[in-house]
Amino acid sequence: MDKKLLEILACPLCKSSLIYKKKEQELICKADRLAFPIRDDIPVMLEEESRELSLEEVDELRK
Repeated sequence: MDKKLLEILACPLCKSSLIYKKKEQELICKADRLAFPIRDDIPVMLEEESRELSLEEVDELRK
């Protein structure tokens, strides 16, 4: 992921900043507890393509 692109991307729902998870190839919105996939180096910023984070994943983000 390009660092400049990461700086300007925001959650499409709440407009908060996102966390890049390289291993999972996802962008995480802590506020909405959603993970947006990255496919072929392109973030898919659609709510219907996102997945809801589990409670364990949310707890891990708080650390």
